Amino acid sequence: MKFKELNLSSEILRAIDVMGHSQATQIQQQAIPFILKRLDVIGCAQTGTGKTGAFTIPILEVLNQPKKSQKNAIKALVLAPTRELAIQIDESFKTYGKFMPLKHTAIFGGVSQVNQVKVLKKGIDILIATPGRLLDLIHQSHVDLSNIEILVLDEADHMLDMGFVHDIKKILKFLPKKKQALLFSATMPAEIKKFASSILNQPKEISVAPVSSTAETVKQELYYVDKIDKSKLLIDLLNKKKDNQSLVFTRTKYGADKLVKKLSKVGIKASAIHGNKSQGNRQRTLSDFKKKNISVLIATDIAARGIDIDNLPFVINYELPNIPETYVHRIGRTGRAGSNGIAISFCDKEEKKELKGIQKILGFNIPVINNNL
Repeated sequence: MKFKELNLSSEILRAIDVMGHSQATQIQQQAIPFILKRLDVIGCAQTGTGKTGAFTIPILEVLNQPKKSQKNAIKALVLAPTRELAIQIDESFKTYGKFMPLKHTAIFGGVSQVNQVKVLKKGIDILIATPGRLLDLIHQSHVDLSNIEILVLDEADHMLDMGFVHDIKKILKFLPKKKQALLFSATMPAEIKKFASSILNQPKEISVAPVSSTAETVKQELYYVDKIDKSKLLIDLLNKKKDNQSLVFTRTKYGADKLVKKLSKVGIKASAIHGNKSQGNRQRTLSDFKKKNISVLIATDIAARGIDIDNLPFVINYELPNIPETYVHRIGRTGRAGSNGIAISFCDKEEKKELKGIQKILGFNIPVINNNL
């Protein structure tokens, strides 16, 4: 379905046209009409399916309609689990709202609140926030949520995993009872459904590309390798792909930093992004990677949330994740929006249990390229 069939305004269609898009993704086709009708929605969709656009586009459309509402009041609130995802969502509002007068900003911890407070004082229509920083600014009387018309909980499963439920419940007390509520999640465990039922009113349920499915545009490859030989294999692969960017996943922050040092010693320009890095450092690193100033980005799973890079050719699982669903999220960083990508995984003797779990949810065995075990 084309965007022009979704009853969108000329301003939105013009912005979409500038992006070079014409076809709405499946989640966008299903969610946008419901949200425009002001219905509550639960959307289940994996990364890379256009989920962010599925709520940013109709929110902009709804809020751009002429109506009597308090000037400079926050009318839409989007809660996200990580700083990177909050920034990505803010960029999405900027892209789709390019030709609209609506103001928006993202607030998150890890940086000084001074500039964030300055923007809030000038007045905004849409606020994207991580729960901790939002609560801080509410308690300091810098944020008023009494005029919220639309609430979005994005990456709800990860908010649950990261222990944000109590913060979200506190935030809800500052919102009006009557509002439109939207919840998006890559997985839909029982706890999420239970939580959703407590805040959503007769929601329309949408499920697109379940978590066990991976994009057909992603070619998956498996290398069996001893733990001690992983860095050598990685260096060999990266040297063969010198002109291409690679996103490499490690389990720990320490492992990410250690790997950067190993790569630097052999002349491969790499940087790490994880929770111990300052927000400024993480944003600079991500910007350098997007601009291709560095060719290899080493990331932990939490820090990688919100990394959205067009035409990223390679994702490498240097270490397999403990949770099988995380594998699908990781490799979903490549092969996005119809482009092709390659996902390479290393597996040592100790990781065979994790591999078994991953292949079980995939429903097939990842093709083995090399077996050095």
